[in-house]
Amino acid sequence: QVQLVESGGGSVQAGGSLRLSCAASGYTYTMGWFRQAPAKEREGVAATNSNGRTTYKDSVKGRFTISKDDVRNTLYLQMNSLKPEDTAMYYCAAATFPIDLSRGSWSLSASLYNYWGQGTQVTVSS
Repeated sequence: QVQLVESGGGSVQAGGSLRLSCAASGYTYTMGWFRQAPAKEREGVAATNSNGRTTYKDSVKGRFTISKDDVRNTLYLQMNSLKPEDTAMYYCAAATFPIDLSRGSWSLSASLYNYWGQGTQVTVSS
């Protein structure tokens, strides 16, 4: 059984930065960050595998960086140059099997991930 606990959300002005953390217990292979804005579908933001490979949603490339500390079993999302359209509830997700991150947007499909955190709110004001 895998448990995921997110932290680090908050309110920031456009152009600012936040770092999200996700503490994981149990074995995971692929981990990712998703977000869901009111009245919108949940969308994948970034993911990483145990081999270090990463993938990103096009709109966050160059602004967000996903990383994982294997010693602490903690996933991070460094978010820079935040925009109001980044406002959403952010969720940490994990899969206990490899997801092929070379397959782009497919690898950020929520249905592939079998464990989820409770979410942390990110609000970006203009």
